[in-house]
Amino acid sequence: MAVQSLYRRYRPRRFSELRGQDHIVRTLRNSVINEREGQAYLFSGPRGTGKTSTARILAKVLNCEAPVDGEPCCACQSCLAVEAGTSYDVIELDAASNNGVDDVRDLIDRAGLGSPGRHRVFILDEVHMLSKAAEAALLKTLEEPPPHVVFVLATTDPQKVSETIRSRTQHLQFHLLPMGDLEDHVRFVVRDAGLDVTDEAIEQVLLQGGGSARDTLSALELVVAAGGVADEVVNLDEFTEAIIDGDPGRVLAAVAFAMQHGRDPRTLSEELVRHLREAFLTQMAPELVQLPTERADHVAEWARRMGNGTIVRAMETIGDALIEMRHAPDARLLLEVSLMKLCSPGDAGDVSALVSRIERLEKAVASGATVAPSSPPPPVDPATGRTKLGGAARPASDVPRAAPEPTLVKPAAPKETAAPAASSAATAPTTAPAAAPVPPSGSPAELWPQVLTSLKPLVRALYSACSVTSPTPDTVVLSAPNAVHQAKCNEHAATVAAAFEKITGRTVALNVDVGEAPKDRTAGTLRPSRAASSRDTATKDKPATDDVPHDDIDPNELSDMPIVPVESVLDRVNRILPGSRVIDEGNDKDSEK
Repeated sequence: MAVQSLYRRYRPRRFSELRGQDHIVRTLRNSVINEREGQAYLFSGPRGTGKTSTARILAKVLNCEAPVDGEPCCACQSCLAVEAGTSYDVIELDAASNNGVDDVRDLIDRAGLGSPGRHRVFILDEVHMLSKAAEAALLKTLEEPPPHVVFVLATTDPQKVSETIRSRTQHLQFHLLPMGDLEDHVRFVVRDAGLDVTDEAIEQVLLQGGGSARDTLSALELVVAAGGVADEVVNLDEFTEAIIDGDPGRVLAAVAFAMQHGRDPRTLSEELVRHLREAFLTQMAPELVQLPTERADHVAEWARRMGNGTIVRAMETIGDALIEMRHAPDARLLLEVSLMKLCSPGDAGDVSALVSRIERLEKAVASGATVAPSSPPPPVDPATGRTKLGGAARPASDVPRAAPEPTLVKPAAPKETAAPAASSAATAPTTAPAAAPVPPSGSPAELWPQVLTSLKPLVRALYSACSVTSPTPDTVVLSAPNAVHQAKCNEHAATVAAAFEKITGRTVALNVDVGEAPKDRTAGTLRPSRAASSRDTATKDKPATDDVPHDDIDPNELSDMPIVPVESVLDRVNRILPGSRVIDEGNDKDSEK
């Protein structure tokens, strides 16, 4: 024989045994004491909060032979029949499976019959599942029921019940149980049933119940079957700490741990949203938090660290992922992507990323800390000045680094100190201050390759055809191939002068002249200028140290474009249609006249 479940074994039998529904108990007891009970009630609220149990208690007290202060005696024949489910005065109907119009018509026919007791109570559970035709059939009876009939409609979704039915009932709303009342009830059940359960298991049961008495007792029964010890559950704080610290690796590891323990991505996402909601309530409405006191204080602490804006953004992001999971082939991937966005909000590229960066900056300014970049910058190729492709995907030890420029460190000047101070300084370790970097020495012509490398690609390509001379250390003269090239170079002269100043550390005057480049029309080519020839010779003699990623253009390979005669339209027509004759349209009209 199967053992009776705990939630059925400890179902309340009197109004006084209902927990967390004092407003319901007060209303119903007063109506029974004053004999002003209504003809139709609508009980709504979350599952497991006592709607059906309250309806049965009301049915018992309305037919009890010896009620006391609005409470049933639970000893008379009528009360015992109601508890056993054999009473002719109480008729229960599950509207989820009996939602047709024929079922409601049969119920109406039975309502007109007499009963052994004072009242005949009809309990319709999940009344929102009734069809439109069934609601229409029930509507007239609810409006004008027989004097001895009382209807009790129970639902978890009152919004789906039509307005016409709700307007004909007294609507009583049930609430989730406060965590303190629910904990007292669980400990009472543990003591009364003689169960061996640890405190950690009770805390786990309360969190799983979420304020529902039936769900909590069902979770307690499962824990008792497992030995009374709390199972290894997924710690949701691991996700929140990873979001606060901006650690994507940690949050992905938490997701992997949850999947290994059999958690479904959708179920895990729903738990995360509820967890974040509790954290938001600790900051905005602490009286609505359904958590134990110690747990509520812990959640409030990390909620303060995260901030209300981040919490709301996290609930929206995970909520959007939950909607997309309905048709996604891989729900885990959506969850991981949403958590990655929360851990790296600066990389999202939307308004939420901007808001997150502003929040981080405000917190840093308030605390006086320095804001670190969300992710390290990718390595840069020192030869080209561009980001090295694939460099961010490799370990830092494998990425080649540019050799540091040599710096000159001046020896510290000896200080005249007393003998005791000198002896103590000799024994104590000292750290020499880092010397400031010294700008590289050399003439502008020698530093020209380094300056050219630091320029942007467009400017670098433009100035690559120029040779440099240096009459004085503070003057740089560049020789352009022609006047057009000179004009283009003059547009970016300020940029090149700034690059010289940044590298040499001193202000340099930059002039661009035009070198000699005579043009040989007979050969159809351009002769190289003297500056270009000298540059080519210097390039051949000089070892290849310039890593500028471009190919020099050899003027000897340039040639004039051959002149190709353009064929007119008439010539083309004559070539295609030999013997054709073009007739002028105006003359043709005159001839027709």
